[in-house]
Order: sequence, then C-alpha cells, then structure tokens
Amino acid sequence: MNNKIDYLINELIKENIKYKGIEIPKNYDDKVILLRSLMNVREPKVASKKFLEVQDAFLQEQAKEKGIVKLEDIDTIPNNNIISIYQGDITRLEVDAIVNAANSQLLGCFVPCHGCIDNMIHFCSGLQLRNECNEIMKKQGHLEETGGAKITSAYNLPSKYIIHTVGPIVYDSLTTKLENDLKSCYKSILKCAVKNNIRSIAFCCISTGEFHFPNRRAAEIAISTVDEFLKVNEDKFDRIIFNVFKDIDYEIYNELLIK
Repeated sequence: MNNKIDYLINELIKENIKYKGIEIPKNYDDKVILLRSLMNVREPKVASKKFLEVQDAFLQEQAKEKGIVKLEDIDTIPNNNIISIYQGDITRLEVDAIVNAANSQLLGCFVPCHGCIDNMIHFCSGLQLRNECNEIMKKQGHLEETGGAKITSAYNLPSKYIIHTVGPIVYDSLTTKLENDLKSCYKSILKCAVKNNIRSIAFCCISTGEFHFPNRRAAEIAISTVDEFLKVNEDKFDRIIFNVFKDIDYEIYNELLIK
C-alpha cells in the first residue's frame, strides 16, 4: 500500500508547479490525508492509464480495509421487508446505488478533506467520478438545479452507481418552498432509480449537514415521499435504506419508522 500511495502522491504533485516542495509525511495515515487533499483540489482532466490503475487498486484495498457492508447484513425494520435504517459510512455499502448530496457544480467538494459526504464519495470513487460529472455538466451547460437527480458510475465504491442531487439550502427560516424542493430531491432520485433498474438504494440525509435543513423535518419529508412513491412502485425495489451518520438522525428515523 505504501508504494501505491507514494506513487499517487508524487504523480499529483508533479502535475502542478505550485505543489513543488510539498513534504510527503512518513506516517501512512498522514499520507492518506495528503492524497485525499490533492485529489479533492484537482480540476477535472485526463489522468494516465497507469495512474488510474494504481489509484483503483489502492482505493479498492482501502474499501476492503474499511469493510464492505452487504445488503443481507442490513436488517429491515419490523413489519416491512423493504425499508432499512443503517448508521455508518455510506461508502461501505454494496448496493445498486448510493445517494450523494452534491452542490450545484456537481463536480464534488474542492475543499481539502472537508467533512461533507460529497467530498468523501468523490475521494473513495476516484478521479474518474469528477471527470464523468464534468462531462455531464458540460453537456448540460448550466448549474444543476435544486431537486433534480443525475446518475453516474460509482467506480471504486462497493455500490454500482451514485445518484447525485442538489438539496435546498436553509439560510434563515424553513419555508414551504424549501420543503417542496427537498421532496423533489427524493422523488427525482426514486424516478431515476426506477428508470435505471436500480433495485436497492441508500439515501443519505439530504440537506441536513452543510445546507442546514432541520433534521427531523428532513426525515419526515424523506419517509413520507418514499412511502408515497412505494404505494405505486413497491415492486420496483428490493430495498430502500435510510443511511444516517449522526446519532440524532438515527434516533429520529427510529422514532418515525419503528412505532
């Protein structure tokens, strides 16, 4: 692993004269932080075949070290064979698709090692994800609108696909429009999943982090929108997972779903 990460770091440093003189740490964990930072800030562009081969091998080894969570390892809630609550890292899930809470550029987070899900998903997927998103955005010709959904490959993640959505940002108080925008996110993702024959999907808590949507109301909207959609599309899904990371979200989803 050390040889791979050293190669990747050195290649990324060589790409930009501004990085000349960067000291590569000796500690492996610090090397991972530096690699992630360099990948985070890299603009979408072609990488060499060798770089991508080494990157893919490294990221797939990282995924195995974190532990891949298979669908059969996640229990459904009582009296429901489709809905699950899973607390943990969404990038570990071996499902058909995971949901990414993206920004309107749809290119991933450029802030080195930022704590948002967008940043982690792009790092764990690899450079190919930003390049694919860039192609989508160039064809589209404008920023991604709130409430839509775009699908990409998941590359080095255990999942097959990523469905990206831009959630509403709560700057001040919550409004009906913001609630409807969040509902549109879930509806667009579900429609995208059906269109692409995705049978299992893991939702993140869209808009509740950096976008400041109140956690409980966001969960209520997520659950009601999924429930409404399943009334006429239940046969289209084997599993829908509400993936939570924070304890507060785990408590809310348990309270709302397990009565």
